[in-house]
Amino acid sequence: MNKLLIYGALLFSFASQAQEKFTLTEAKIYALDHSFNVQNANLDVENAHHKVTETRGIGLPQVNLEGNFTHFLNIPTQVVSASFIDPNAPAGSTVSFRAGTDFSASGTLKASQILFNGSYLVGLQVSRFYVSLQETYATQTKEDALFSVIQAYETAAVAKENKAFVDSMVVTTEELLEKQKNYLDLGMITQEDIDQLQYSVLTAKNAQLNAELQLKNALTMLKLAMNYPIDQPIELADDPASLMQQTATFRAEQDIHQNLNYTLLSQQVQVSEYNLKNNKSANLPTLNAFFQHTYNGYRNEFDFFQSNQQWFPQTFYGIALNIPLFSGLQRHAKIQQSEVKLLQDQNSLKNYEQTLQAQEIQARNNLLSAQQKMELQEANLKLAGTIYQNALIREDIGKDNSIIVTQKYNQLMSAQTQYISAMIDVFNAKLNLDKLYNQIVPSSN
Repeated sequence: MNKLLIYGALLFSFASQAQEKFTLTEAKIYALDHSFNVQNANLDVENAHHKVTETRGIGLPQVNLEGNFTHFLNIPTQVVSASFIDPNAPAGSTVSFRAGTDFSASGTLKASQILFNGSYLVGLQVSRFYVSLQETYATQTKEDALFSVIQAYETAAVAKENKAFVDSMVVTTEELLEKQKNYLDLGMITQEDIDQLQYSVLTAKNAQLNAELQLKNALTMLKLAMNYPIDQPIELADDPASLMQQTATFRAEQDIHQNLNYTLLSQQVQVSEYNLKNNKSANLPTLNAFFQHTYNGYRNEFDFFQSNQQWFPQTFYGIALNIPLFSGLQRHAKIQQSEVKLLQDQNSLKNYEQTLQAQEIQARNNLLSAQQKMELQEANLKLAGTIYQNALIREDIGKDNSIIVTQKYNQLMSAQTQYISAMIDVFNAKLNLDKLYNQIVPSSN
């Protein structure tokens, strides 16, 4: 048994360690499974379904059972004209007497049913629509969560590659310095050349510290976006090259009307339409049916549970019709206000559609420009790398001094910085375009 427990613990430990490494897809799945905001949004959808059941129940028969018990400490006194008992009694004289019993009890069964109510019919439609509204909000919550994860993951991937590049530059520069120290001992170079290389090494190590800090901060932001334990290590399985291939996939036939904010504004228009319909239905008659059956018992002793005592039944049913005639123009004013609100929402929707059209053009242009700039910066980086390598070779054979090598090194580092910035711009431009077209959240979710 102990061996089995140990074996299970080892498997669990291995699984936990294996889970530290995430592809972008796995990171997004993890975020959707662990985000508290997403969980609450899903609960809102579930609650909306319960709301439909609640609203539907209003139109179903309502049945209640009531029971009452009364103990009169003082039996009520009735006062009537004395002539009611004695026709010969003097005019104006009265007679008082106690009427009733010390105890009374009743049991009532009540039932009611809506036969027609315009507001209820509209409310039932609204409750069903409320589900789709909450689903849209839930999708938007997922979109926000995934947007943060994608942005953080891509930033971390770029930071990781940048650190690897800077690490290689530190190694190259240190190797060059050690090699040149041998030439100094032979008197082939001056101390100034060594000092210049030493300066390059320190500069490279400073860049290494910055790159390491950027990577740590980027991974922390990724953990936060995924709702991953902050104190646990995490690794990236995707590199910028593979992420860039995913970014390159772009379909030109996207529709701005799929934008989630546009969908929400469209649903707001529907809400205003339902509100207008509800206010208009207030002018319609309402018709309700009711049924009531009651048993009453009256006792001078508390013996309600004895079988030989009498209970008096009372049963009736009916229909209640209410026809609204005049409300001091209140209903008319509410209808007018609803019509104004509907027009405002329709105007807001049209205005946002124009805004999306402009954003679409800008987002497409930004993506195209970012991709072109990245291609130029990539070519520039390769060229700067070639120039630097040539400078190292020339330095090695004594044709260039260390100052020229340092200049070429700074040129290469500048090209790397610009290339990193260009990659981030491409990722962000594509991500913003995906958000515009509602392409962040997978359709299966």
